[in-house]
Formats: sequence, C-alpha cells, structure tokens
Amino acid sequence: MKAYSTDLRERVVRAVEEGRSREEIVQLFGVSRATIKHYAKQYREAGDLGPKPIPGRPAVKEASLRSGLWSQLEANRDATLEEHCHIWEAIHGQQVRAATMGRAIKHLGWTRKKRP
Repeated sequence: MKAYSTDLRERVVRAVEEGRSREEIVQLFGVSRATIKHYAKQYREAGDLGPKPIPGRPAVKEASLRSGLWSQLEANRDATLEEHCHIWEAIHGQQVRAATMGRAIKHLGWTRKKRP
C-alpha cells in the first residue's frame, strides 16, 4: 500500500488544529481515525509529516538481476524459472531462488507469450 501524500497529511493536521471533529475529518478526507491520530502525533513530536522509510534491508540481488537479466532472457527464451536460476548461478556465481527470479522477470516486463 502506498503512503498518503504529504499534502493530504498536512490538510488532515490543519483540520485537527482548526478544531474540526474527528468524524468530520474522516468523512471529509476518507482516512481512518487511527490515521488522524497518527498524523497529529507525528506532527506534534517530529514537526514533519513525510512518510517514514520502509523498514528492513534494501534488496541486494534484484538490483544486479535487473542489470544483466535481459540478455539471459533473450538467449534462453524457453527456459523455466529454475533453469534461469541455474544459468544465473553458473554465469554470475550468485545463487537466486525462483521467487526472486520471477519478481525480477516480472519487473522487466518480460512475458513468455509468443508473439508473431
């Protein structure tokens, strides 16, 4: 799910500061009561309403997959996901699971559909 825009967050907090009721804000902006409470608290404590960064480590394998995968797909059009994983490991020395390979292929927009 994408984060709400900073503009919407600012309008929600401004409505809270104006003294509007929570129910009115819910109806007006289409956000939940918990969201209103969260934005008001975030603004009070940090003074900033920007979305927080996504927790966790950044993906390491997918960046390298995106850079070199297209040529492998072109060369091995009929290979399965598992075969692409073995080919990638043989060429680059990096083990990749089928799910990761599938996400990378989907991100590139590659399909196995044969077009005339």
